[in-house]
Amino acid sequence: MRALIQRVSEAAVRVDGAVVGEIAQGLLVLICAMEGDEEANADKMAAKVAKLRIFTDDDGKMNRSVLDIGGSVLVVSQFTLAADTSRGNRPGFSTAAHPSVGEPLYEYFADQMRAQGLPVAQGQFGADMKVSLVNDGPITIWMEN
Repeated sequence: MRALIQRVSEAAVRVDGAVVGEIAQGLLVLICAMEGDEEANADKMAAKVAKLRIFTDDDGKMNRSVLDIGGSVLVVSQFTLAADTSRGNRPGFSTAAHPSVGEPLYEYFADQMRAQGLPVAQGQFGADMKVSLVNDGPITIWMEN
């Protein structure tokens, strides 16, 4: 799986103008299931994201996780994280999992984040989504497993 994690003070996702997911302080997680990924990949990614220490402690050091601060997570599927830009000017996405595999893994990942004890909001798989956020820091982390 691939994920782009952003520390946010707020984030929301809209489909057809309606808010389908929204959080205050926490993490926006853009997630892509890759070809060959299984639930074990989602388990590992969810555990890592939940414990990722990118929030500041009382000394101003990034030493606290989203769990530690009582934050929330907005999980949004984004197959374009699989982009291959090595040839030409049009990215290829053939390494992304097929939607029949990607959607269940996306839902499973969100459920695993909930299992970590986090409030989770979600986007809508396969929809044309409008994502808004206030990136806090800015802090943006790329993860892959």
